[in-house]
Amino acid sequence: MSESGPVTHLYRYAASSGLRRQEPGSGPARDVLSLATSGGVTEAGPAAHPYFFTGFLTEPGSAAQALIATAAIARAQYHVAAATVRMLRDPVVTSNADRLRFESFSACGGVHARLDLPPPALSVPPVTSGTTNVDFNPPMRAALARAAATASQILLKVGDEEFTAVTETGHVTERKVDLPARWVKGFGEVSALHALMLPVAELAAPDTQRFISGLPRTGRALLWAVPAGRTLRLAATPRPGAVCLAGPERLAELRPLLRFARKLRVYAAPDSGEPDSRGLPAPSAWELTLGPAGTRFTLTLSPEPYRGFSGEGALLSALAGTSVADPAQATAGDADLVSILLGWEPVIDLPRLTASASLSEERAAAALATLATSGKVGFDLAAGAYFHRELPLGAGPERVHPRLAGARELVAAGRVSLTEDGAMSGDHRVRFRRRGTGPDVCTCPWWGQHRGTRGPCQHVLAARIVLGQPGGAR
Repeated sequence: MSESGPVTHLYRYAASSGLRRQEPGSGPARDVLSLATSGGVTEAGPAAHPYFFTGFLTEPGSAAQALIATAAIARAQYHVAAATVRMLRDPVVTSNADRLRFESFSACGGVHARLDLPPPALSVPPVTSGTTNVDFNPPMRAALARAAATASQILLKVGDEEFTAVTETGHVTERKVDLPARWVKGFGEVSALHALMLPVAELAAPDTQRFISGLPRTGRALLWAVPAGRTLRLAATPRPGAVCLAGPERLAELRPLLRFARKLRVYAAPDSGEPDSRGLPAPSAWELTLGPAGTRFTLTLSPEPYRGFSGEGALLSALAGTSVADPAQATAGDADLVSILLGWEPVIDLPRLTASASLSEERAAAALATLATSGKVGFDLAAGAYFHRELPLGAGPERVHPRLAGARELVAAGRVSLTEDGAMSGDHRVRFRRRGTGPDVCTCPWWGQHRGTRGPCQHVLAARIVLGQPGGAR
């Protein structure tokens, strides 16, 4: 299936989210922040209205402001194309045993936001694990703004026990949304890109406030954040250790959070090893730690404002069934087995998973990357590990990327032949590289333009598919 077709997604809420005043039988009245849930998946299976959590936010001011920022990203559009239609898409929440994670994508698909509420940010653990959409309507966002301003104690409810028994014929609020396949696929691409990133800079609170506050509000030029002592400075050209910052206005949602900031950590992928790739746009992640509880709000930016994450190609190797970095093949059976063993873990322990699945670490890691294509795992930058989730968005590996489709056509037509150091793939020569020495090289114009920064071209994919077939590996 082409990635161009939309997915019709149905939000079905048993009630609207809102901040309500609860009058208990004894004791003072309190504010209850109720987040209504749509259809999703829990550890017990599919659920019409999952109920995940009832408890207090230990740092309500920063958590409320970060929830506002997450919802704002879901309604933001940083690049307006003629064919782009602005649609309301509700954030996704994942409950993982001891924490909650809220995620959203900008309408243009080029900014990903995630709010991590770790165990110290919650008064009690969630009651169950799973993933669903949550209703962030305008009154709800207004109530959050008041809560952020006053920092008063809030009882948070994600779902409600009363609504878990609502049947298909019960009263619900429905909203149909056409989600572009590129938007859906972006979740998987961001997970794969996060897995490649490493921390490259860390700023303390005062330096964080000065740097973010001083960013230009608008600008089309590609900028680079260069380490300078304890802070970062902006430059028009890349320097060693610099981080690409395309569209600094896309970090605007960090500004309201600065009063809660403890530190800013910046992540980027290591240099690809190609001399000509230096200076090319690249994705980056900007993680604010808020308050002593360690709440984290992260914005991940695509390499350029007009580029959504779906075309970055970070998942292509997994979709092809082979790791470009290592020719060990990750079969569908590997992914199925690993999926069973995930267990809604908030941080997936790869060595333990490897032992449980009786797979090599390379095959287990490739299986996790494959599962990212269907949204079954995300990647936690701070922990440096995947976490289990089940996106309620209809994502799936059957959404074939055009480059992968082209690679399979080359293989099926018998137009790939292995050579001493690579392959002839179609009309182009591919040169393989050893793990850790940079991306495979191709003579095609597409590879010449991107130099391996947007994943492998179809010719490299086809060559690696043949290399990984029985009799092909060497």
